[in-house]
Amino acid sequence: MTVLHLDTNHDLLINQLKGLGFINHEDYTSSKGEIEAKIGNYDGIIIRSRFTIDQQFLDAAKNLKFIGRVGAGLENIDCDYAESKGVYLISAPEGNRNAVGEHTLGMLLSLFNKLNKADREVRNGKWLREDNRGIELDGLTVGLIGYGNMGKAFAKKLKGFDVTVLCYDIKANVGDENATQVSLQELQERVDVVSLHTPETPLTLNMVNSEFINQFKKPFWLVNTARGKSVVTADLVSALKSGKVLGAGLDVLEYEKKSFESLFANKMPEPFQYLIQAENVLLSPHVAGWTVESKEKLAQTIVDKIKTKFC
Repeated sequence: MTVLHLDTNHDLLINQLKGLGFINHEDYTSSKGEIEAKIGNYDGIIIRSRFTIDQQFLDAAKNLKFIGRVGAGLENIDCDYAESKGVYLISAPEGNRNAVGEHTLGMLLSLFNKLNKADREVRNGKWLREDNRGIELDGLTVGLIGYGNMGKAFAKKLKGFDVTVLCYDIKANVGDENATQVSLQELQERVDVVSLHTPETPLTLNMVNSEFINQFKKPFWLVNTARGKSVVTADLVSALKSGKVLGAGLDVLEYEKKSFESLFANKMPEPFQYLIQAENVLLSPHVAGWTVESKEKLAQTIVDKIKTKFC
């Protein structure tokens, strides 16, 4: 079988596939149209998020047997159409779940202790101790929306704290010893912290809007290490200004391009201008699952799944 690699990944991915007898070709620069012109020659594709795999692309991929997406989600692939053509879809949420769990906890603790603000002030010669008095996580209720690989990893990290952890998921019976599954209504009534761990689907697109936010009984902290388009940024900014949202840790933004590799191409949106000035907002560039270790784990997970299915 011949595999086309469309994004760079850990070296082990190509090396181990070669060891299994696969022929590997690499093309990290050609346009989508140029790839479409030759994709019919390949049995498999390995991609991160370089471009969307749509029906036109899949129609051109006449011999395609699998798509390996080196990451957690498959939203850049027309999954239904791919599966209707017999294409086996592979993702690797197991590969970066620990990284996401650690990053989420790090963002939350940094927000609570004003570490980004304090660091900036000290570097500028300011020593404002009372102004940087933090709050503690112990005693609070943390609500996780989405309780798959990422949500479970974060809940595991919270075991060392004296917190109540609740989870909401569209799937039944996913709660475990680390989180109690509740209805969305109960979660909104009880939590002090909300952490998103949902994929990008029609159900989660623009999910966190003004109506959703106002259904929470108490002001709360929001952390999003999932998908940027789940949060309506303008509505989040309104909630930050009113105090309904106490602070936000955002590793992802609705302004990201589909490749996740860059932000908006034109004028900076007004809500984003607010976020970058707000002292109770912490931002990172979609790197929650982007560690040295996860790069290797993601690649290994893809190899293992290909091996199980085709070898």
